[in-house]
Amino acid sequence: MAELPEYLQDQTFESILQRMLNALPADLDKSEGSPIYDAIAPVAAELAQAAIWAQEVLRRGFAQTTFGAYLDLKAEECGVVRRPAVVATGMVEFTGTPGTIIPAGTMVSTVGSDVAPAVFFSTIDDATIGAEGRVVVGVKAVEAGKSGNVAAGTIVMLAQPISGVATVTNLEPTTGGFDEESDESLLERYLEAAREERGGGNVADYRVWAGEVPGVGYRLVDPLWQGPNTVRVVILDQYGNIPSPELVAAVQEYLDPGGQGLGLGKAPPGAKVTVQAPREVALTIIVPNLTVEPGYTLLQARSNLEARARDYFLSISPGGVVRIKDLESAINAAAGVLDFGDVLVSGSRQNIMLVADEKAVLTEVIYT
Repeated sequence: MAELPEYLQDQTFESILQRMLNALPADLDKSEGSPIYDAIAPVAAELAQAAIWAQEVLRRGFAQTTFGAYLDLKAEECGVVRRPAVVATGMVEFTGTPGTIIPAGTMVSTVGSDVAPAVFFSTIDDATIGAEGRVVVGVKAVEAGKSGNVAAGTIVMLAQPISGVATVTNLEPTTGGFDEESDESLLERYLEAAREERGGGNVADYRVWAGEVPGVGYRLVDPLWQGPNTVRVVILDQYGNIPSPELVAAVQEYLDPGGQGLGLGKAPPGAKVTVQAPREVALTIIVPNLTVEPGYTLLQARSNLEARARDYFLSISPGGVVRIKDLESAINAAAGVLDFGDVLVSGSRQNIMLVADEKAVLTEVIYT
């Protein structure tokens, strides 16, 4: 927070009390416990508390220092609204007796533990197990947020047994779950909307509009992409990942349904918008001569190393640079990693320059 105004400086209980005592005649008994002291001490305490409240009012009044619901109110002054959490969706397969009916709203879940509670999903539509003894039906997470993105083969429990159902599982991961937008992200979008010159469908407008769709993170706007009246918007999800087709479609629908330029979305009439995910640049890293810190197993060190490496790749926006030295610094910070040799990225020690619509994706870590 910036320096406090003068009227709020030096407003502690002690300083206020001392000023009040100093204002009284010198021949009075002002010692602690005296009637005068006891009479004015509560007033000094209340004034000090009022100064604290005034500081909090200032804190909540400015975008850079406010938070939570107060930041929501500030952002809404510029038409920026916090993106809500989004539920994850996916498909599950039921097996069992042909003809068994599985009603919409049937609850299934992952297996809970002391470390991670069970994640519950409900079926979206009515389904009936077919003659082959199986049926696949869509599900959505009961609670919105990233926690609903679970790995394949983890939804294996029925909340309530159904006669005729033998097993349930998800053959593919569930996807599309996003947490409510953080204060940090909302502040960034608010400042972007407040500071940039917007209007008429310029580049700043498209960045702001695309960022209003829940789940969207990075946005690249490519004006005049294929000539006049064409705009390309390249996005990542809010966690830095390649976006799902559903998220790309949602942004397309929000900006320019069908890419027809009819002005049915946020884009003005005549502007044909194409929303895309960046092209993946699949990269492999080779880590030679890995040695492990005492107290860690090789498996633990490798797991931590790979997590750090993936976080580094996630931090690189489309059009960025994969820097060998930065990658090695990230790996070196992994718990359990003591030392290693020169890291190679796809067999080279050269930095990798990405073009504007390319996103680096780590596919494998090889140890030699």
